[in-house]
Amino acid sequence: MFGRLRAWGSRNEGLVDALFIAPIIFICLSAAGNYSGDGHLPGVINLGAFGYLALSAALMAPLVWRRRRPVHVFAAIALISFGQWLAPIEPIPANLAVLVAMYGVASYRRLRWAIAAGAVVELGVCLALIRWGELSPWSMASGSLFVVVTWMGGIYANTRRRYLEGLEERAERAEHERDQQARIATAAERARIARELHDVVAHNVSVMIVQADGAGYTIDSDPEQARRAVQTISSTGRQALAEMRRLVGVLRQDDGHEEDYAPQPGVGELDGLVTHIRQSGLPVEFTVTGARRELPEGEQLVIFRIVQEALTNALKHGGPGTRARVEMEYGPREVRLRVTDDGRGAAAPRSIDGHGLIGMRERVAMYDGSVHASPCPGGGFQVAVRLPVSRAA
Repeated sequence: MFGRLRAWGSRNEGLVDALFIAPIIFICLSAAGNYSGDGHLPGVINLGAFGYLALSAALMAPLVWRRRRPVHVFAAIALISFGQWLAPIEPIPANLAVLVAMYGVASYRRLRWAIAAGAVVELGVCLALIRWGELSPWSMASGSLFVVVTWMGGIYANTRRRYLEGLEERAERAEHERDQQARIATAAERARIARELHDVVAHNVSVMIVQADGAGYTIDSDPEQARRAVQTISSTGRQALAEMRRLVGVLRQDDGHEEDYAPQPGVGELDGLVTHIRQSGLPVEFTVTGARRELPEGEQLVIFRIVQEALTNALKHGGPGTRARVEMEYGPREVRLRVTDDGRGAAAPRSIDGHGLIGMRERVAMYDGSVHASPCPGGGFQVAVRLPVSRAA
């Protein structure tokens, strides 16, 4: 509520300033009739109603700029009040503008300016008591009380404003850093995917070369063998071309490290992965349904990495006694994958914006698939993937 009120005040500064000084203006107008006759104190100049209104306007008008130029406004009002004391012209309600101007200096300027303004107003109280009152400890304490309370209010407003500005600045910096970290994580994940796809494409090209050499050797002695080699070259080339199309648009920066050309894992290595996770202490049940079919190496790599990431998260965040289940279903046009666990679910310290889950979405999106990762309603966590079967398969 206070934040919305502060935002409204920032958008309507003129209206807020008018409301702030409206009570003083009302008091000045109400007291105008009291200054149409003789002076209230002996030896003072009688301004009359017109002079009273003119002096009141001169004291109040600078307050319009108290936010933008608080020091100048305070100096102008203090000089007018000092000239009023020299004349001598008795104090009028508009002299309260000095306190408002001092409050503005304390609210919008550094402490040294606030101290200087407070000292000037305190001196003005002493001069006013010497000329128009009785300079005694009680009267001095009474006059100083209003000055100190107003000054402390300005200091508090200044401190709170700077604190809120600091919070906003830190929030903007944190948001910028979070966006930057997300961009760095996305770029790093894309670079890793690009290296893996490079290995897949390089493998396909190598197969094509080997098959082409074999076809060249057997084209005269065994035409049937050569024909099968050419068919293999055709299908492998289509698969490699599909991988190359997906590779376009993936930004990759050379990190200066030597590339790892080891074969990438696929669906055939899932049994070994599940065994390894079991040995690490997480009971895993692995089931495959549907008619098994050959998948492109890129899609096999996606399935392997997703299962690996999901089981690793269950092992790390599921808690003691967690069990996991991996279900893989072959369909006519797509492969469905579901990895679930019965661990801590939403209470676990993981998020859909984690780097591993960002990698899942990046990988699946390259094959026009979808991934959904969220806590289960009854506890635990699940990762559900739908991966269309590539036409190249």
